[in-house]
Amino acid sequence: MAAPELAQTDPEGIEGVRMTWLKWPRSKVEASKCVIPIAASIQPIRPHVDLQILPYAPLRCKTCSSVLNPFCRVDFTALIWICPFCFQRNQFPPHYSSLSQTNVPAELYPNYPSVEYVLHNYQQNYQNPAVAATPASPIYLFVLDTCMIEEELSFAKSALNRAIGMLPENAMVGFISYGTQVQVHELGFSEMSKVYVFRGSKELSKDQVLEQLGIGVSSARRQGIQKGGGGGPSPVAGAGPVSGITRFLLPASDCEYTLNTLLDELSTDQWPVAPGNRALRCTGVALSVAAGLLGASMAGTGARIIALVGGPCTEGPGAIVSKDLSDPVRSHKDLDKDAAPFFKKAVHFYDELGKQLVSQGHVLDVFASALDQVGIAEMKVAIEKTGGLVVLAESFGHSVFKDSFKQIFENGEQSLGLSFNGSLEINCSKDIKVQGIIGPCTSLDKKGPAVASTVIGQGNTTAWKMCGLDKNTCLTVFFDVSSSEKSDPAGMSPELYIQFLTSYQSSDGQMRLRVTTVSRQWVDSTLGNEDLIQGFDQEVAAVVVARLASYKMEMEEGFDATRWIDRNLIRLCSKFGDYRKDDPTSFTLNPCFSLFPQFMFNLRRSQFVQVFNNSPDETAYFRILLNRETISNAAVMIQPSLISYALNTLPGPALLDVQSIAADRILLLDSYFSVVIFHGMTVAQWRNMGYQNQPEHVGFAYLLQAPQDDAQLIIRERFPVPRLVVCDQHGSQARFLLAKLNPSATYSNQHEIMNAGSDIIFTDDVSLQVFIDHLQRLAVQAS
Repeated sequence: MAAPELAQTDPEGIEGVRMTWLKWPRSKVEASKCVIPIAASIQPIRPHVDLQILPYAPLRCKTCSSVLNPFCRVDFTALIWICPFCFQRNQFPPHYSSLSQTNVPAELYPNYPSVEYVLHNYQQNYQNPAVAATPASPIYLFVLDTCMIEEELSFAKSALNRAIGMLPENAMVGFISYGTQVQVHELGFSEMSKVYVFRGSKELSKDQVLEQLGIGVSSARRQGIQKGGGGGPSPVAGAGPVSGITRFLLPASDCEYTLNTLLDELSTDQWPVAPGNRALRCTGVALSVAAGLLGASMAGTGARIIALVGGPCTEGPGAIVSKDLSDPVRSHKDLDKDAAPFFKKAVHFYDELGKQLVSQGHVLDVFASALDQVGIAEMKVAIEKTGGLVVLAESFGHSVFKDSFKQIFENGEQSLGLSFNGSLEINCSKDIKVQGIIGPCTSLDKKGPAVASTVIGQGNTTAWKMCGLDKNTCLTVFFDVSSSEKSDPAGMSPELYIQFLTSYQSSDGQMRLRVTTVSRQWVDSTLGNEDLIQGFDQEVAAVVVARLASYKMEMEEGFDATRWIDRNLIRLCSKFGDYRKDDPTSFTLNPCFSLFPQFMFNLRRSQFVQVFNNSPDETAYFRILLNRETISNAAVMIQPSLISYALNTLPGPALLDVQSIAADRILLLDSYFSVVIFHGMTVAQWRNMGYQNQPEHVGFAYLLQAPQDDAQLIIRERFPVPRLVVCDQHGSQARFLLAKLNPSATYSNQHEIMNAGSDIIFTDDVSLQVFIDHLQRLAVQAS
């Protein structure tokens, strides 16, 4: 019994891979009839208790470079292994000479489809003593916006003070502040505060930034330093620029006092703001200067630009709105009508900045705290390409910002496992092609026979760069089956193989290679659908459809997501449902598909499809997180979970329906971005009367405390930290719950349905039952 239960609690397993279909159709035509694309969700560096760390180099196939794995056929007498991808015969090297059926290395164990190698020679490449310690020293470059009120700035400064104290001692730290101009602080000059100022209205190249900071090529020559240092990404030959950059980047232990003093003295931007105007804020130039400064660090050094932004950029490249307050920041309607004059220019600027950061191997993290939009919609391209983190909050004093910011620097159990310089490579069996990846990565344009002709997301390649990744980072890989129809399926291998190779620099500075090899089965769906149906993963399929719909909404003009979702759902039910033609009452769905229509119902109503009530910044923020989070987290974003608490009964899951509301109940809603504790009318009255403080009502005190404890458990394990909303029935904040519930009781049918103490929703949206009835009627019609 233990094994199936374990499979429920940990569906990713040691592989960290989940697929929409566990068994794959043989041909392109059959694959297209399956409606839901063949896709895999992979967490490249997911920790697992059984993961083996191997202290030696991996063995690679001499033809296709795939790594030795449990699916290789091994001839123990001739010491030969056959690659399952290209069928090349490879000789084992001499140090494997003791290999036998009873003595095999960990990478050949059938229950270790994932192993991790420690790549020692990475550290040995750096013979220069001046930079010997550099690969293990990550760089944190803080970029702070000073165009905000004194109270907000003090919140941001105290968060930075706390973060600097939590950094590992060997971490290198730099600091840039900006308002109307950009100030690069020279932390290595301890006698007094020394600052380099850049004008906020002027676009700067990397070389110009380094030249003005005195660490470029020509300034190195002027100082008579040996040639070869350069403003390029890899100044290993000359120690000059490396010592030059140490004026701006210092070990955390050396500059903690200097930085704390600097932050104490830092005041809000003094540039005058005319009445009726926005503050002049040059976010684009500040990030450009930060990227340029990091360009002088050594190649292969992990680095993060951590930007704390307090409002929209109005000055220089990357501006998203004019200085005049009478001009509102662009809305979705403006973007649809092409009436956002700054948008395309700003997106192009951040796209170029993203390319520069990817070429340097550095990450852009953005923490935006403002009541107005700050430009996340424009920055999204650079954040996603570099694998950066993003948090959107209302204030730097809000727990969403403070607790999320602190979490980046946590160690031990609470650590996010932030890693640097990742790259992912995919090898697959002959008939499989890779269409692309949706998620935080950039295509490396590595061509090969496994590249598909159609592209989804970052495509046209079998290798991707991930400048930043953590233990929860998740990528969605879309596959295609090659179109050749098989005349003799019996002559083919029934197994298909895919290998994911992830190399990355772990948080302790070690270079590692995670090798995950998965095997799935081909099925001939022309003989029947039973095998396909049993291998369908509803949760993964729902998340893949949501990610694909979000991607199409961004990429395709005039794309109607609701209609696309409905069409696909009707086709899916038509293919895999059991029914008599034109008889809706006869329609039934296999349990493997039964939850999927409900997921699609909630997806159609979610913030990913209905963008009407959100700003472009919020929509971009939701999509970034949808694309990078684990399947279980993304499923909660689409279809929130609801738990009910009542006296004399144990807490238990409740239907995501308005009829779950009762006067004597407390409901806990987890919609990922917010956690809502909702008190029924009677519970709220008892609480206001103080019953929980009376010794004879200790059970009521426990009832009030239980959802609070469970909410804290959710909040503690999540990044970004969700917003906690505590509300009462009929209160103004009850909308956070009501907006997510199925409107089975509305103003139009309340007399038929409404229970005592329940609630109704004032909406014209259809309920789940009406949606399912329509779906059944359309699915059974002749196509």
